[in-house]
Amino acid sequence: MVVSFPALLRPFRLCRWDPTPWARLAGPTKLRTGDPNSWAPTRMAATVTLEPAVRCRWDEPVRIAVRGLAPGQQVTLRASLRDEKGALFRAHARYCADAHGQLDLERAPALGGSFTGLEPMGLLWALEPEKPLLRLVKRDVQTPFAVELEVLDGHDPEAGGLLSRAVQERDFLAPGVRREPVRSGRVRATLFLPPGPAPFPGIVDISGTGRGLPEYRASLLAGKGFAVMALAYYNYEDLPKSIENLHLEYFEEAMNYLLNHPQVKGPGVGLLGISKGGELCLSMASFLKGVTAAVIINGSVASVGGTLHYKGETLPPVGVSRSRFKVTKDGLADILDVLNSPLEGPDQKSFIPVERAECPFLFLVGQDDHNWKSEFYANEASKRLQAHSKAKPQIICYPGAGHYIEPPYFPMCRASLHTLVGSPVIWGGEPRAHARAQVDAWQQLQTFFHKHLGGEKGTIPGML
Repeated sequence: MVVSFPALLRPFRLCRWDPTPWARLAGPTKLRTGDPNSWAPTRMAATVTLEPAVRCRWDEPVRIAVRGLAPGQQVTLRASLRDEKGALFRAHARYCADAHGQLDLERAPALGGSFTGLEPMGLLWALEPEKPLLRLVKRDVQTPFAVELEVLDGHDPEAGGLLSRAVQERDFLAPGVRREPVRSGRVRATLFLPPGPAPFPGIVDISGTGRGLPEYRASLLAGKGFAVMALAYYNYEDLPKSIENLHLEYFEEAMNYLLNHPQVKGPGVGLLGISKGGELCLSMASFLKGVTAAVIINGSVASVGGTLHYKGETLPPVGVSRSRFKVTKDGLADILDVLNSPLEGPDQKSFIPVERAECPFLFLVGQDDHNWKSEFYANEASKRLQAHSKAKPQIICYPGAGHYIEPPYFPMCRASLHTLVGSPVIWGGEPRAHARAQVDAWQQLQTFFHKHLGGEKGTIPGML
């Protein structure tokens, strides 16, 4: 489903499989000024190089350099990609070559554009959709995203002549990672198994209310030495169409499937959830046996959007007050204050009984989350645990980070359609701070799972 770039490159006679792997387009030949009868190039042909070359994982950093420029030459670098539905995402930044006509994004600060300053990966994390209110997600992890990088003459990205071009494929399956669809009993999931000798520590990965079965986080995490099961829970195949009533027995069945898999080692599994998925992981750790560690990314400490059931017990949804619904100057919804406090009145019944949990927790919190009050929820969970003589959970707060803390280099989504609200909402966050939070959070959750689940710590690349 990924956009085919060979067709794009063919008119320029570029070859992705050339022994020098990056497609290059020489700069235009110009007349030398001052001599109307002389025809000679005024500068060397510019070339852009990327390391690693050809192909790498989405969560790996890339080194971008340009050579063959004139000393001090002004250029604009522009990155673009299309998702599987054809939506275009772009970012650009302005630079000046050094005295040797070279440009290295690890040493040269951006002078303007989508970002400023020394940001070697800014051309990825600053990508913005051509059409507003779109979030970049990977729907098919078996195909890569093709990122096109262009070097343009001057500081006007629309008027500058093309000096060089490169295309890098950034994929989501490390070599040897196996993808196995799971259709067992009621469970609808996809299991990713890493290469190497089994058994592997197991993790159940649960996303928010975006529907379907997102696999990109699970597939990337499997490349770090974990057996990761991306679990769907509503509006997918024959699963319930809404979250109005969710039954923990379904999630228990999924956990048991993973624990009983011959390539997964026990005695328990890890849980990883974001948004509604974080809330569900907190509930699973509180009600179910066999949870060894849980990472909650911007999750709620109360049931939201529907009733949670387990063996005769129910958690009703926390109440909502429309009077606290706000609208930004851009006409987007800000729902930060809409939910009632689960500490007051009848809404206390929606509070997840975290004191029953027997596993360690890691809460990863975006302090500018506008979906709900993630920092407040993490702190209240910590208070409840400690009040019942349970271990204090680890809480890492990220100033300037919004709601969707994704694997590294996914661009921050400013606003998009909220499935439950039915209209576009703002998610919060400042792009640079959010990008840095994603890199650190990705490292933190791997370290946490390796500590509590076991596994080869050496599989974690140093990305900080």
